[in-house]
Amino acid sequence: MRCVLALLLLLPAVPIQAETDGRPRAREAGVTVGILQPGPLNAITDVKGVKVGQVTLPRSRDVNTGVTAILPHGGNLFQDKVPAGFVAYNAFGKFMGSTQVVELGEVETPILLTNTLNVAEAAAAAVEWTLAQPGNEEVRSVNAVVGETNDGLLNDIRARHVSIADARRAIETAATGPVEEGAIGAGAGTVAFGFKAGIGTASRILPASLGGWTIGVLVQANYGGVLTIAGVPVGVKLGRYDYRQQVEDRKADGSVVIVIATDAPLSDRNLRRVAERAFAGIARTGSSFSNGSGDYALAFSTAQAVRRTSERRKGVANVEDLPNDDISPIFQATIEATEEAVLNALFKARTIEGHRGTAQALPLDKVLPMLETKP
Repeated sequence: MRCVLALLLLLPAVPIQAETDGRPRAREAGVTVGILQPGPLNAITDVKGVKVGQVTLPRSRDVNTGVTAILPHGGNLFQDKVPAGFVAYNAFGKFMGSTQVVELGEVETPILLTNTLNVAEAAAAAVEWTLAQPGNEEVRSVNAVVGETNDGLLNDIRARHVSIADARRAIETAATGPVEEGAIGAGAGTVAFGFKAGIGTASRILPASLGGWTIGVLVQANYGGVLTIAGVPVGVKLGRYDYRQQVEDRKADGSVVIVIATDAPLSDRNLRRVAERAFAGIARTGSSFSNGSGDYALAFSTAQAVRRTSERRKGVANVEDLPNDDISPIFQATIEATEEAVLNALFKARTIEGHRGTAQALPLDKVLPMLETKP
Protein backbone atom coordinates (compact mmCIF):
# COMPACT_ATOMS: atom_id res chain seq x y z
CA MET A 1 0.00 0.00 0.00
CA ARG A 2 1.26 3.48 -0.80
CA CYS A 3 2.30 5.30 2.32
CA VAL A 4 1.18 8.23 4.41
CA LEU A 5 3.64 10.07 6.61
CA ALA A 6 3.16 8.80 10.14
CA LEU A 7 3.60 12.16 11.80
CA LEU A 8 0.66 13.63 9.91
CA LEU A 9 -1.60 10.98 11.35
CA LEU A 10 -1.30 12.70 14.73
CA LEU A 11 -2.52 16.05 13.51
CA PRO A 12 -5.97 17.23 14.66
CA ALA A 13 -8.73 18.09 12.24
CA VAL A 14 -8.11 21.41 10.55
CA PRO A 15 -10.85 24.03 10.86
CA ILE A 16 -12.47 24.81 7.53
CA GLN A 17 -12.40 28.56 7.03
CA ALA A 18 -10.87 29.66 3.77
CA GLU A 19 -10.32 28.02 0.39
CA THR A 20 -6.81 26.84 1.26
CA ASP A 21 -6.81 27.39 5.05
CA GLY A 22 -5.00 24.40 6.49
CA ARG A 23 -6.19 22.00 3.81
CA PRO A 24 -3.17 20.32 2.24
CA ARG A 25 -2.82 18.77 -1.16
CA ALA A 26 -2.67 14.98 -1.11
CA ARG A 27 1.11 14.81 -1.37
CA GLU A 28 1.52 17.50 1.29
CA ALA A 29 -0.55 15.27 3.58
CA GLY A 30 1.80 12.36 2.90
CA VAL A 31 -0.39 10.56 0.36
CA THR A 32 1.62 9.49 -2.65
CA VAL A 33 0.31 7.57 -5.63
CA GLY A 34 2.30 5.97 -8.39
CA ILE A 35 5.99 5.43 -9.04
CA LEU A 36 6.91 8.52 -11.06
CA GLN A 37 7.99 11.91 -9.74
CA PRO A 38 5.83 15.04 -10.03
CA GLY A 39 7.06 18.28 -11.55
CA PRO A 40 8.08 21.25 -9.39
CA LEU A 41 4.50 22.58 -9.25
CA ASN A 42 2.81 19.18 -9.48
CA ALA A 43 0.37 20.87 -11.85
CA ILE A 44 -0.61 20.98 -15.50
CA THR A 45 1.43 24.18 -15.73
CA ASP A 46 4.62 22.14 -15.30
CA VAL A 47 4.23 21.61 -19.04
CA LYS A 48 6.07 24.65 -20.36
CA GLY A 49 3.83 27.31 -21.85
CA VAL A 50 0.52 26.00 -20.52
CA LYS A 51 -1.58 28.64 -18.78
CA VAL A 52 -4.59 28.32 -16.48
CA GLY A 53 -7.10 31.03 -15.58
CA GLN A 54 -10.02 30.71 -13.17
CA VAL A 55 -12.97 32.89 -12.30
CA THR A 56 -15.13 32.05 -9.33
CA LEU A 57 -18.35 34.02 -9.12
CA PRO A 58 -19.04 35.92 -5.87
CA ARG A 59 -20.44 33.27 -3.58
CA SER A 60 -23.84 33.09 -1.98
CA ARG A 61 -26.08 30.20 -0.99
CA ASP A 62 -27.43 30.11 -4.55
CA VAL A 63 -24.25 30.95 -6.46
CA ASN A 64 -21.41 28.44 -6.42
CA THR A 65 -20.03 28.23 -9.93
CA GLY A 66 -17.38 29.61 -12.24
CA VAL A 67 -15.07 29.04 -15.20
CA THR A 68 -11.66 27.46 -15.67
CA ALA A 69 -9.63 28.14 -18.82
CA ILE A 70 -6.62 26.15 -20.06
CA LEU A 71 -4.44 27.69 -22.78
CA PRO A 72 -2.02 25.26 -24.48
CA HIS A 73 0.42 28.10 -25.14
CA GLY A 74 0.63 31.87 -24.87
CA GLY A 75 0.59 32.65 -28.57
CA ASN A 76 -2.16 32.82 -31.17
CA LEU A 77 -3.89 29.47 -30.66
CA PHE A 78 -5.90 29.73 -33.86
CA GLN A 79 -2.85 30.34 -36.04
CA ASP A 80 -0.60 27.90 -34.15
CA LYS A 81 -2.95 25.02 -33.43
CA VAL A 82 -1.90 22.11 -31.22
CA PRO A 83 -2.52 18.44 -32.03
CA ALA A 84 -5.08 16.88 -29.73
CA GLY A 85 -6.98 13.70 -29.01
CA PHE A 86 -10.43 13.39 -27.44
CA VAL A 87 -12.27 10.51 -25.77
CA ALA A 88 -15.86 10.33 -24.53
CA TYR A 89 -15.74 7.41 -22.10
CA ASN A 90 -19.41 7.88 -21.20
CA ALA A 91 -21.11 10.63 -23.15
CA PHE A 92 -23.91 11.69 -20.79
CA GLY A 93 -22.97 15.35 -21.03
CA LYS A 94 -21.89 18.16 -23.26
CA PHE A 95 -18.44 18.76 -24.68
CA MET A 96 -18.72 21.50 -27.28
CA GLY A 97 -16.27 21.34 -30.15
CA SER A 98 -15.36 17.71 -29.56
CA THR A 99 -16.49 16.45 -32.97
CA GLN A 100 -14.10 18.76 -34.80
CA VAL A 101 -11.28 17.80 -32.43
CA VAL A 102 -11.96 14.14 -33.28
CA GLU A 103 -12.18 14.86 -37.00
CA LEU A 104 -9.15 17.14 -37.39
CA GLY A 105 -7.09 16.15 -34.37
CA GLU A 106 -6.35 19.68 -33.19
CA VAL A 107 -7.35 22.45 -30.80
CA GLU A 108 -7.44 26.08 -31.93
CA THR A 109 -8.93 27.92 -28.92
CA PRO A 110 -8.59 27.98 -25.15
CA ILE A 111 -10.18 24.95 -23.48
CA LEU A 112 -12.93 26.12 -21.14
CA LEU A 113 -14.69 24.29 -18.31
CA THR A 114 -17.88 25.50 -16.64
CA ASN A 115 -21.32 24.26 -15.54
CA THR A 116 -23.80 22.44 -17.77
CA LEU A 117 -26.11 25.35 -18.55
CA ASN A 118 -23.40 27.95 -19.20
CA VAL A 119 -21.58 26.16 -22.00
CA ALA A 120 -22.96 28.67 -24.49
CA GLU A 121 -21.52 31.64 -22.62
CA ALA A 122 -18.11 29.99 -22.31
CA ALA A 123 -18.12 29.17 -26.02
CA ALA A 124 -19.06 32.73 -26.91
CA ALA A 125 -16.15 33.99 -24.82
CA ALA A 126 -13.70 31.67 -26.59
CA VAL A 127 -14.99 32.81 -29.98
CA GLU A 128 -14.85 36.52 -29.06
CA TRP A 129 -11.36 36.22 -27.62
CA THR A 130 -10.09 34.30 -30.65
CA LEU A 131 -11.54 36.75 -33.17
CA ALA A 132 -9.95 39.63 -31.26
CA GLN A 133 -6.40 38.24 -31.48
CA PRO A 134 -4.03 40.08 -33.82
CA GLY A 135 -3.67 38.09 -37.01
CA ASN A 136 -7.21 36.70 -36.91
CA GLU A 137 -8.90 39.57 -38.72
CA GLU A 138 -10.01 37.32 -41.60
CA VAL A 139 -11.12 34.35 -39.50
CA ARG A 140 -14.68 33.20 -40.34
CA SER A 141 -14.94 29.96 -38.35
CA VAL A 142 -13.82 29.12 -34.81
CA ASN A 143 -14.14 25.77 -33.03
CA ALA A 144 -14.67 26.67 -29.37
CA VAL A 145 -13.84 23.80 -27.00
CA VAL A 146 -15.93 23.72 -23.81
CA GLY A 147 -16.46 20.94 -21.27
CA GLU A 148 -18.93 20.91 -18.39
CA THR A 149 -20.19 19.19 -15.28
CA ASN A 150 -23.45 19.80 -13.44
CA ASP A 151 -23.11 21.80 -10.21
CA GLY A 152 -26.87 21.98 -9.58
CA LEU A 153 -26.71 20.77 -5.96
CA LEU A 154 -24.74 23.74 -4.70
CA ASN A 155 -25.47 26.22 -7.49
CA ASP A 156 -28.78 27.57 -8.78
CA ILE A 157 -27.86 26.29 -12.20
CA ARG A 158 -31.13 27.34 -13.84
CA ALA A 159 -30.28 30.98 -13.19
CA ARG A 160 -27.27 30.63 -15.52
CA HIS A 161 -25.06 32.97 -13.52
CA VAL A 162 -21.90 32.74 -15.64
CA SER A 163 -21.61 35.51 -18.23
CA ILE A 164 -19.55 35.79 -21.39
CA ALA A 165 -17.49 38.42 -19.58
CA ASP A 166 -16.78 35.99 -16.73
CA ALA A 167 -15.55 33.32 -19.13
CA ARG A 168 -13.49 35.78 -21.11
CA ARG A 169 -11.86 37.03 -17.90
CA ALA A 170 -10.78 33.46 -17.14
CA ILE A 171 -9.03 33.35 -20.51
CA GLU A 172 -7.46 36.77 -20.20
CA THR A 173 -6.12 36.17 -16.68
CA ALA A 174 -4.66 32.75 -17.48
CA ALA A 175 -1.07 32.41 -16.31
CA THR A 176 1.72 29.95 -15.79
CA GLY A 177 2.67 28.97 -12.25
CA PRO A 178 0.72 27.36 -9.39
CA VAL A 179 -2.92 26.43 -9.99
CA GLU A 180 -5.52 26.99 -7.28
CA GLU A 181 -7.51 23.87 -6.45
CA GLY A 182 -10.70 22.78 -4.73
CA ALA A 183 -13.88 24.84 -4.80
CA ILE A 184 -12.56 27.26 -7.39
CA GLY A 185 -13.45 28.20 -10.96
CA ALA A 186 -15.43 25.49 -12.74
CA GLY A 187 -15.13 23.38 -9.60
CA ALA A 188 -16.79 25.91 -7.28
CA GLY A 189 -19.96 23.85 -7.03
CA THR A 190 -18.92 20.31 -7.90
CA VAL A 191 -19.20 17.22 -5.68
CA ALA A 192 -17.44 13.84 -5.91
CA PHE A 193 -18.16 10.68 -3.91
CA GLY A 194 -20.58 12.69 -1.77
CA PHE A 195 -17.88 15.18 -0.68
CA LYS A 196 -17.02 18.65 -1.89
CA ALA A 197 -14.59 18.38 -4.77
CA GLY A 198 -13.70 20.77 -7.59
CA ILE A 199 -10.61 21.52 -9.63
CA GLY A 200 -7.51 19.40 -9.10
CA THR A 201 -4.21 19.16 -10.91
CA ALA A 202 -1.00 17.10 -10.86
CA SER A 203 1.96 16.26 -13.06
CA ARG A 204 4.67 13.71 -13.71
CA ILE A 205 8.14 14.09 -15.22
CA LEU A 206 9.61 11.02 -16.87
CA PRO A 207 13.26 10.19 -16.18
CA ALA A 208 15.67 10.97 -19.01
CA SER A 209 15.96 7.28 -19.81
CA LEU A 210 12.22 7.28 -20.61
CA GLY A 211 12.32 10.47 -22.65
CA GLY A 212 12.26 13.14 -19.95
CA TRP A 213 8.79 14.30 -21.03
CA THR A 214 6.41 16.20 -18.78
CA ILE A 215 2.75 15.22 -18.45
CA GLY A 216 0.28 17.49 -16.65
CA VAL A 217 -3.38 16.88 -15.82
CA LEU A 218 -6.24 19.09 -14.67
CA VAL A 219 -9.61 17.65 -13.66
CA GLN A 220 -13.07 19.00 -12.96
CA ALA A 221 -14.25 16.32 -10.51
CA ASN A 222 -18.00 15.84 -10.07
CA TYR A 223 -18.72 12.10 -10.09
CA GLY A 224 -19.71 9.17 -7.90
CA GLY A 225 -18.69 5.69 -6.87
CA VAL A 226 -16.79 4.23 -3.93
CA LEU A 227 -14.00 6.62 -2.98
CA THR A 228 -10.66 4.84 -3.01
CA ILE A 229 -7.42 6.55 -1.96
CA ALA A 230 -4.08 4.82 -2.55
CA GLY A 231 -5.93 1.53 -2.84
CA VAL A 232 -7.87 1.93 0.42
CA PRO A 233 -11.71 1.87 0.19
CA VAL A 234 -12.10 5.10 2.11
CA GLY A 235 -15.73 5.55 1.08
CA VAL A 236 -16.68 2.21 2.60
CA LYS A 237 -14.82 2.97 5.83
CA LEU A 238 -16.58 6.33 6.09
CA GLY A 239 -19.94 4.73 5.34
CA ARG A 240 -20.52 7.02 2.36
CA TYR A 241 -20.59 5.42 -1.05
CA ASP A 242 -22.99 4.81 -3.91
CA TYR A 243 -25.39 1.83 -3.77
CA ARG A 244 -24.76 1.49 -0.04
CA GLN A 245 -28.30 0.22 0.48
CA GLN A 246 -28.97 -0.58 -3.18
CA VAL A 247 -31.41 2.31 -3.53
CA GLU A 248 -30.56 5.43 -1.62
CA ASP A 249 -31.24 9.14 -1.80
CA ARG A 250 -27.82 9.68 -3.37
CA LYS A 251 -26.97 8.63 -6.92
CA ALA A 252 -23.81 7.52 -8.65
CA ASP A 253 -24.38 9.96 -11.47
CA GLY A 254 -22.02 12.85 -12.07
CA SER A 255 -19.27 13.81 -14.47
CA VAL A 256 -15.56 14.36 -14.83
CA VAL A 257 -13.60 16.34 -17.40
CA ILE A 258 -9.89 15.59 -17.73
CA VAL A 259 -7.45 17.81 -19.63
CA ILE A 260 -3.99 16.37 -20.28
CA ALA A 261 -1.01 18.36 -21.53
CA THR A 262 2.40 17.06 -22.56
CA ASP A 263 5.54 18.37 -24.21
CA ALA A 264 6.12 15.02 -25.90
CA PRO A 265 5.87 15.19 -29.71
CA LEU A 266 2.78 13.08 -30.15
CA SER A 267 0.41 12.68 -33.09
CA ASP A 268 -3.29 13.27 -32.56
CA ARG A 269 -3.73 9.49 -32.83
CA ASN A 270 -1.43 8.84 -29.89
CA LEU A 271 -2.89 11.77 -27.96
CA ARG A 272 -6.25 10.04 -28.21
CA ARG A 273 -4.62 6.95 -26.73
CA VAL A 274 -3.22 9.07 -23.90
CA ALA A 275 -6.68 10.51 -23.24
CA GLU A 276 -8.07 6.96 -22.98
CA ARG A 277 -5.56 6.05 -20.28
CA ALA A 278 -6.69 8.93 -18.06
CA PHE A 279 -9.78 6.91 -17.20
CA ALA A 280 -7.60 4.27 -15.57
CA GLY A 281 -6.64 7.00 -13.11
CA ILE A 282 -10.30 7.85 -12.56
CA ALA A 283 -11.07 4.17 -12.02
CA ARG A 284 -8.39 4.00 -9.31
CA THR A 285 -10.31 6.63 -7.34
CA GLY A 286 -13.39 4.38 -7.29
CA SER A 287 -15.53 5.80 -10.08
CA SER A 288 -18.67 3.91 -11.07
CA PHE A 289 -18.72 5.40 -14.61
CA SER A 290 -22.48 5.34 -14.21
CA ASN A 291 -25.16 5.84 -16.85
CA GLY A 292 -25.65 9.49 -15.93
CA SER A 293 -21.97 10.39 -15.77
CA GLY A 294 -20.36 12.50 -18.49
CA ASP A 295 -16.74 11.31 -18.57
CA TYR A 296 -14.49 13.12 -21.04
CA ALA A 297 -10.76 13.48 -21.64
CA LEU A 298 -8.85 15.80 -23.95
CA ALA A 299 -5.09 15.51 -24.45
CA PHE A 300 -2.85 17.92 -26.36
CA SER A 301 0.83 18.34 -27.12
CA THR A 302 2.68 21.63 -26.75
CA ALA A 303 5.79 20.42 -28.62
CA GLN A 304 6.95 22.91 -31.23
CA ALA A 305 7.90 20.00 -33.45
CA VAL A 306 4.24 19.00 -33.88
CA ARG A 307 2.53 22.37 -33.62
CA ARG A 308 0.33 23.07 -36.61
CA THR A 309 1.51 26.56 -37.43
CA SER A 310 0.08 28.68 -40.21
CA GLU A 311 3.28 28.13 -42.19
CA ARG A 312 3.16 24.35 -41.85
CA ARG A 313 -0.49 24.32 -42.87
CA LYS A 314 0.32 25.87 -46.23
CA GLY A 315 1.65 22.61 -47.61
CA VAL A 316 3.23 19.28 -46.85
CA ALA A 317 5.13 19.52 -43.56
CA ASN A 318 7.60 17.34 -41.76
CA VAL A 319 6.77 16.80 -38.10
CA GLU A 320 8.26 14.65 -35.36
CA ASP A 321 6.30 11.70 -34.02
CA LEU A 322 7.24 9.75 -30.92
CA PRO A 323 7.08 6.06 -31.89
CA ASN A 324 4.43 3.80 -30.43
CA ASP A 325 7.05 1.72 -28.62
CA ASP A 326 8.06 4.76 -26.53
CA ILE A 327 4.62 5.85 -25.37
CA SER A 328 3.92 3.43 -22.51
CA PRO A 329 5.69 5.59 -19.87
CA ILE A 330 3.46 8.50 -20.90
CA PHE A 331 0.43 6.29 -20.33
CA GLN A 332 1.71 5.49 -16.83
CA ALA A 333 2.34 9.16 -16.10
CA THR A 334 -1.14 10.11 -17.28
CA ILE A 335 -2.80 7.52 -15.07
CA GLU A 336 -0.86 8.59 -11.99
CA ALA A 337 -1.33 12.32 -12.53
CA THR A 338 -5.05 11.90 -13.14
CA GLU A 339 -5.51 9.92 -9.93
CA GLU A 340 -3.56 12.48 -7.91
CA ALA A 341 -5.38 15.43 -9.48
CA VAL A 342 -8.70 14.03 -8.25
CA LEU A 343 -7.29 13.55 -4.76
CA ASN A 344 -6.04 17.13 -4.78
CA ALA A 345 -9.49 18.37 -5.73
CA LEU A 346 -10.98 16.52 -2.76
CA PHE A 347 -8.23 17.37 -0.28
CA LYS A 348 -8.25 21.10 -1.05
CA ALA A 349 -12.01 21.68 -1.20
CA ARG A 350 -13.79 23.12 1.81
CA THR A 351 -17.37 22.60 2.98
CA ILE A 352 -19.93 24.53 0.93
CA GLU A 353 -23.54 25.20 1.90
CA GLY A 354 -25.39 25.70 -1.33
CA HIS A 355 -28.62 26.03 -3.25
CA ARG A 356 -30.15 22.59 -2.59
CA GLY A 357 -27.87 21.17 0.06
CA THR A 358 -24.45 21.10 1.69
CA ALA A 359 -21.33 19.32 0.50
CA GLN A 360 -18.98 18.51 3.35
CA ALA A 361 -15.23 18.62 2.89
CA LEU A 362 -13.46 15.28 2.95
CA PRO A 363 -12.70 14.71 6.66
CA LEU A 364 -8.92 14.43 6.52
CA ASP A 365 -8.67 13.80 10.26
CA LYS A 366 -10.57 10.54 9.69
CA VAL A 367 -9.15 9.68 6.27
CA LEU A 368 -5.42 9.97 6.95
CA PRO A 369 -5.34 7.35 9.73
CA MET A 370 -7.08 4.92 7.37
CA LEU A 371 -4.12 5.16 5.03
CA GLU A 372 -1.45 4.31 7.58
CA THR A 373 0.98 1.73 6.25
CA LYS A 374 0.58 -1.66 7.88
CA PRO A 375 3.70 -3.67 8.85
